[in-house]
Amino acid sequence: MLQLNNVEARYGSFKALEQVSMSVEQGELVVLLGANGAGKSTLFNTISGLIKPSAGTISLDGTDVTGLKPSGLVQSGVVQCPEGRKLFPEMSVLKNLMLGAYVHRRDKAAIKKTLEDVLTLFPILDEKKDQAAGSLSGGQQQMVAIGRAMMGRPKLLLLDEPSLGLAPLVVKQMFETIKGINEQGTTVLLAEQNAFAALKIAHRAYVIENGRLVMEGDKDAMLGNEAIRKAYIGA
Repeated sequence: MLQLNNVEARYGSFKALEQVSMSVEQGELVVLLGANGAGKSTLFNTISGLIKPSAGTISLDGTDVTGLKPSGLVQSGVVQCPEGRKLFPEMSVLKNLMLGAYVHRRDKAAIKKTLEDVLTLFPILDEKKDQAAGSLSGGQQQMVAIGRAMMGRPKLLLLDEPSLGLAPLVVKQMFETIKGINEQGTTVLLAEQNAFAALKIAHRAYVIENGRLVMEGDKDAMLGNEAIRKAYIGA
């Protein structure tokens, strides 16, 4: 589905991504592990068109989408849920959700059906749909952010640090929801520092350090890898 070949990205003279080659197959849930500043968000922003790669190619379903605008990538089915949620706190939950459907705005019937699906996925948002998004708890705000991304009807959902700043119980619920989204047919690429929780729901994982992919493997190989355990899980 998603294929990156020797992708590089720069901030001025600084090379933030170096020769990144990776793939995500249809129906997979793939985790990208890495510490703060390792390049996870830069990689996501490059895949979603917010940063143009300085080298390499990105393809989606066999079509070259390198350098495509973010709106074009959303229409192609690539939707990012950014780190930090990036909600409009003064706007209602419902209005925040509807922003995610903007590229499909002419298809009113489909938007209505997608909204019903999102509110079924997150029933608490149906109760609070008229409240200001900023008045919700951290976990509920993350639900709004994921729900807004789902309103874009993604084929490939990019989730950037969804567990950041959430209580352990909420994190557990969040990962169960993400697993459910994947099982219902959405391909997921998940960037996480919470390696143990992420690997438990993943099919495969990559590790990024200093803008380079340094390791990859299936869930069991990663959970059993001593270096991974020491760096991201704890002995």
